Amino acid sequence: MRPLRLLSLVVALGLPLAVSAQQITVSAAASLTDAFKEIGPKFEAAKAGASVRFNFAASGVLLQQIGQGAPVDVLASADQETMNRGAEQKLVDTATRKDFVTNSLVLIEPAREGVGLKSLQDLTGAGVRKIAIGKVATVPVGRYTRQVLDGASLWTALEPKFVQADSVRQVLDYVSRGEAEAGFVYRTDAAIAGDKVRIAFTPTGHTPVTYPIAVVAESRQKALAGDFIAFLSTPAAQEVLARYGFGKP
Repeated sequence: MRPLRLLSLVVALGLPLAVSAQQITVSAAASLTDAFKEIGPKFEAAKAGASVRFNFAASGVLLQQIGQGAPVDVLASADQETMNRGAEQKLVDTATRKDFVTNSLVLIEPAREGVGLKSLQDLTGAGVRKIAIGKVATVPVGRYTRQVLDGASLWTALEPKFVQADSVRQVLDYVSRGEAEAGFVYRTDAAIAGDKVRIAFTPTGHTPVTYPIAVVAESRQKALAGDFIAFLSTPAAQEVLARYGFGKP
């Protein structure tokens, strides 16, 4: 009987550990990379036995991954359009959807040897050979950019200068390395680059930059996924988001 009793004890002790060891995967817009990497450990500290891992990319790419069956529990998008598509495709639980931060679109140029951009019209000048933009089909910042340039009747004229990027962080890289004379990113991304880029100005004429978040419909950890979303409203998480330049919805 002793081996049986020992086995029972092992099972009794191991079961709580197995139950409490929960992990979720959060797919988040590239612009959230630094803030979420800091929030992750804070969430784990507040939720005993829980762990969170992140997958950062352009919002449209993240949605495509979920549609292809990627095991994701939470989707955080940099625009409403991507989340709307997720809802239409029944990939997210719409009852859990909420807006949690805001951002703003800015035009940047290299901090050194920039051309001194002061208006959108300046982008047509000979000094601007390349303009980095997010791919409109998959990168929200690209869609905000198109709205701005369409409103100024400049999209077609500037199109030959466009360098298409796979994410807002790639746009930032192109400009910070001097591979493009201008680029459209979020204010939070420009701040991350420090003294490598300069914000020329904040363009207008686009829909508000609001970030929605929701539990993925096929998540196997829906309760914990919901806990992560709720944690973003806590003072600990809000302090981090504000420090990285995100605004409240």
